Amino acid sequence: MAIRKLLLLLKPIDPYPFLQTEGASLIKNPQVLQYLESRCKVHKNAIKFCQEILSKKPVEWKPISRNDLSHPIRDVDMVITVGGDGTLLHASHFIDDSVPVLGVNSDPTQAHEVEELSDQFDASRSTGHLCAATVENFEQVLDDILFGRVVPAKVSRISLKLNSETLLSHALNDILIAHPCPAAVSRFSFKIKNKDGASSPKTVNCRSSGLRICTAAGSTAAMQSAGGFVMPMLSRDLQFMVREPISPGSTASLMHSTFKPDQFMDVNWYSDHGTIYIDGCQVQHSVQLGDTIEISSDAPVLNVFLSHGISQIRSRY
Repeated sequence: MAIRKLLLLLKPIDPYPFLQTEGASLIKNPQVLQYLESRCKVHKNAIKFCQEILSKKPVEWKPISRNDLSHPIRDVDMVITVGGDGTLLHASHFIDDSVPVLGVNSDPTQAHEVEELSDQFDASRSTGHLCAATVENFEQVLDDILFGRVVPAKVSRISLKLNSETLLSHALNDILIAHPCPAAVSRFSFKIKNKDGASSPKTVNCRSSGLRICTAAGSTAAMQSAGGFVMPMLSRDLQFMVREPISPGSTASLMHSTFKPDQFMDVNWYSDHGTIYIDGCQVQHSVQLGDTIEISSDAPVLNVFLSHGISQIRSRY
């Protein structure tokens, strides 16, 4: 498909409004202030650079701040996000499987900076795990896409049903089901069922800090931090982990595993209150005592241009 019409989705130009309050900075440490001001400048320069490159190409494009995005993205051939993984995650909730997306990491982490400032504060910038481009290679990546030399990867997303009603939001990274108070106990049970009607022999009853389920793309995020494993990016499996289970006993080995595309997880919620957090704080849904939640990989995939070696590369000959 020829790409002629693009949407340029931007992380806010001033991502740190708290730096200034009536002319006075809230940040007193001069190194932190310099670091944050540098991040703003680098991001603004990246936006300007991407716009200049797009202006030279035979495409029609329109910029929009991610904060102004409120409706599904339609009538474009591709979305380009400029920011980091958070901006691409935000965009994914407005994109179906008909519109591919390219992420541009506008402010990559600088290893030397992190090392130099490690005794002062965490100077990490943007990871950009889902971003195939930076300002260094944006034009080359864009040309490869426009000339059909690369095609997007089909990245799995999570589908959710709450009391048999399908939720419109699909998780690209992960979902967390937990009590809204982080200090409270979450009570629930789950069972892995096959879509042909068969189910696992055991219902797993849990008292814990909640339940996290991730896609392959999300396996490098919170799941890995919690002790999970990194999955191949194009895997359709879903990985789950019960957070901080209380006295799991004989079910300890069932607290962390995966389930296949031909399976789904059936969760019964037994706490008075609960929340489904989709991709961090991007989207939230309340649950209550007696609710059922069905989790699967049935959601439409997200077509993402990933770094070379992951995206499919068409022959140049």
